[in-house]
Amino acid sequence: MQLIPVYRITVFVPPADMDALKAGILSVDDLAMGDYREVMWISSPGLEQFRPDQAASPALGKAGELSAAPTVRLEFSIPRDAQRLQRLLREGVHAHHPWEVPAVFVDESLFPLPTRERAGR
Repeated sequence: MQLIPVYRITVFVPPADMDALKAGILSVDDLAMGDYREVMWISSPGLEQFRPDQAASPALGKAGELSAAPTVRLEFSIPRDAQRLQRLLREGVHAHHPWEVPAVFVDESLFPLPTRERAGR
């Protein structure tokens, strides 16, 4: 087993915008992990809540009002490379997400990549 240092990126997105966001992310990076490409984890349903300040330009709701919207949790990982991460966030996530300030979280983690010499394979 090899432990690969990765960035784990979590993005919350409205269900109607999930496919466009996935396509935007994959247009920037193939999200390869071992012998697999386009590796993503999707969890649903969820609810995102926010109250925009007066200076905000919300896509949903009004300044000062509490808003809530259905959301899907999309997660994916890439090897730890700060430039790759910045490009993916800028050109893949922010460029294709409908919110002014998307809920995006980046964690440093380890991905246990099995070696090919696994029993029974």
